[in-house]
Amino acid sequence: MTSSTIDYAATARRVIGIEAAGLAALAAGLDGAFSDAVEMILRARGRVIVSGMGKSGHIARKIAATFASTGTPAQFVHPAEASHGDLGMVTREDVALVLSNSGETPELADLIAHTRRFSIPLIGVAARPDSTLLRQADVALVLPRAEEACGTGVVPTTSTTMTLALGDALAVALMEHRQFTPENFRTFHPGGKLGARLAKVADLMHDDMPLVREDTPMPEALLVISQKGFGVVGVTDAAGRLVGIVTDGDLRRHMDELLSHSAGEVMTRNPRTIAPGALAEAAVALMNERKITCLFAVTEGRPLGILHIHDCLRAGVA
Repeated sequence: MTSSTIDYAATARRVIGIEAAGLAALAAGLDGAFSDAVEMILRARGRVIVSGMGKSGHIARKIAATFASTGTPAQFVHPAEASHGDLGMVTREDVALVLSNSGETPELADLIAHTRRFSIPLIGVAARPDSTLLRQADVALVLPRAEEACGTGVVPTTSTTMTLALGDALAVALMEHRQFTPENFRTFHPGGKLGARLAKVADLMHDDMPLVREDTPMPEALLVISQKGFGVVGVTDAAGRLVGIVTDGDLRRHMDELLSHSAGEVMTRNPRTIAPGALAEAAVALMNERKITCLFAVTEGRPLGILHIHDCLRAGVA
């Protein structure tokens, strides 16, 4: 470890400490205005229009994306573009969430005026209670006075971190009110690792299953194993319930006179199964634990599908 590494680490700890202090002050200062903002968003029949300029604009984009993926329709509108026609995106059904640390960003003037002209609810986020933005807003969310982490006081650091955290707090409060579930989240986020983690067995399983009855001769059972390509065959009773499975291990154990047996005589009874509604991630964990490659998805004893570990891997579930 070099002296410069120690210095860099010390800088990092100082920056993080300053920003953490800002977040603590933000949490301590939350009041009824936060609840008013949540209620205002819940009452809106349209979307949350999130806007900001510069670094606040980058934060606004992230807040809009978080809202949209967690059940609150939202859209980022660039304030400069709004002045050149994009104000048409902001309707009377919407609620505006406008971010500006100073509260005096010139590019926001037309957007603020538009919300006042058409009585569009406006939530303002800024650090100065007497700023134009917060004086015009229906709900004013005031950021606490906090030191920027840059040391010079001019680079948006602590202020943007607080604004981002405030947006996350709004999104989570709205989620909890709406009882937003992981399944709801997957509806808006089917791609990527998060979507894969929330995939269910029913989303990935095959309904064209390798199945035979208990009294099926093994030559026929072997043909089904070969045709279906899963390397196994499920065995059902007369009522259609899964009672066993024939794997390659069962075939090896009954190698002598295998073709003279029935599937019921060769199978392993009470095989591991999983519910179609279970997460595919849980199915992978079970297959890894039992060192198997397939699971039948079963409801009330009846097989509804079969899941191969390769299906999970292709979907990004691991």
